[in-house]
Amino acid sequence: MTDWAAELSLAVAAAEDAGVALLRHHRSRDLLHVEEKRAGDFVSEADREAEALLRRRLLGARPGDGWLGEETGEEAGNGRRWVVDPLDGTTNFLRGLPYWCVSVALEVEGRPRLGVIHDPLHGETFAAAPGLGFRLNGRLMPRGAAAALSSALFGTGIPFGGMAHIGDHAADLARLMPQCAGVRRTGASALDLAYVAAGRLDGFWERRLRPWDVAAGLALMAEAGVRVEGMAQSEDPWETGSVICAAPGLFDGFAALLRGGQDSRA
Repeated sequence: MTDWAAELSLAVAAAEDAGVALLRHHRSRDLLHVEEKRAGDFVSEADREAEALLRRRLLGARPGDGWLGEETGEEAGNGRRWVVDPLDGTTNFLRGLPYWCVSVALEVEGRPRLGVIHDPLHGETFAAAPGLGFRLNGRLMPRGAAAALSSALFGTGIPFGGMAHIGDHAADLARLMPQCAGVRRTGASALDLAYVAAGRLDGFWERRLRPWDVAAGLALMAEAGVRVEGMAQSEDPWETGSVICAAPGLFDGFAALLRGGQDSRA
């Protein structure tokens, strides 16, 4: 039986330690050596050092576990797997934009069950695990009421470079924007998902995210009572990385617009 309190304590401590390392690099970010993995997707020694620290802390404490990290790839384990993005929002980090985070999740029996998303600049740690609820800096967070669609604020990740689904996203925005209070593109999807769980955003959608982008957020939203589906209702967001999420009372109208439905004001 998993001791979720112990696992959450381990994950929070590891994420916050990685945050300390990232803050040190952030203060001297002009000195970082930056590489471009693909158009618009960057990595530096800050990402790599943070991931190495997370790996030492997590696998050092749980040596039989598997691993999936954005920078170091996959390693098989005992049926459990840590899924890690050491620095979500690298472009923001390098440009001095204050929206980036550390994301840590524990996948058990093929599903992300525990999630920690740590925002070092603002000193906020969003965390959740089965039976422990959704917490911000250790404090249990209540479930908020859903906004009406006309007053709702949504987050998303707008495609860039040569991504094939730029046109799909433009069509999403054309349908959604006239019906809501606004859309924010912040550049760190893991932190966006934490904000949905916390009620700061009313919903979020994006296509083709990677496992480390969504793992912790899916665990947070499960404990926060957020409804999550794929861009198509038949899709599994964990398997495809295509996500629509919102409070249950808002979800149907939001999803209908994104899926090409008729005007569905809530």
